[in-house]
Amino acid sequence: MDTTILDALQNARRAKRPVALATNLRSGAQKLIFKDGTEGPLCLDVDMIIGMQDMLARDESGTLQTGAGPVFVQVHNPPPRLIVVGAVHIADPLARMGAMAGFGVTLIDPRRAFATSQRFEDYAVSTEWPDDAMAELKPDTRSAIVTLTHDPKIDDPALDAALKSSAFYIGALGSRKTHAARLARLKELGHDDAALARIRGPVGLDIGALSPAEIAVSIVAQIVQARRKP
Repeated sequence: MDTTILDALQNARRAKRPVALATNLRSGAQKLIFKDGTEGPLCLDVDMIIGMQDMLARDESGTLQTGAGPVFVQVHNPPPRLIVVGAVHIADPLARMGAMAGFGVTLIDPRRAFATSQRFEDYAVSTEWPDDAMAELKPDTRSAIVTLTHDPKIDDPALDAALKSSAFYIGALGSRKTHAARLARLKELGHDDAALARIRGPVGLDIGALSPAEIAVSIVAQIVQARRKP
């Protein structure tokens, strides 16, 4: 592998930047494929680059046939993240199901009596206030964020930060009345209707869920839907 390509690949992986390595299996020529561009000497037409970027978005490695021979596309994506705000009763099944679906789970709750490492020993736990925790976590296009507390002091700062990020999914637990009041508060913080429409509220697919586990199923299903069928 060309050292320039290798260095750029390693830098992308350290920065948790989604990247795919395209290698011509005939010539050995390579190119890095990013969501917003490419880097490297391998010549590819626009349609082929778009196809590889689609593979990158789907986390799908594989071989494509080109006029210059077969090209193997190896995707190097950081794991998707699920950021859960609020160590409430739904948080445990949601974290477990999120992890089973392949997400790296982080739980945020400044109430230390709720967000204990004993309760959530298998996941990263932050007891910082959500705006501080979000500033450290830096949600990106591979991040899903769900608020669960119904407490504006906790949920609103998290949603404010989420709306300023490129998170692919933002959800908030609560009734339609609760959600309407939440949107009004966020509008006062400067978010317009287009931004507020990013929030799924009430959160989760409408499957008639009642128990914490059922609600968690509906949320994870909606997150997967948003990720796979944007």
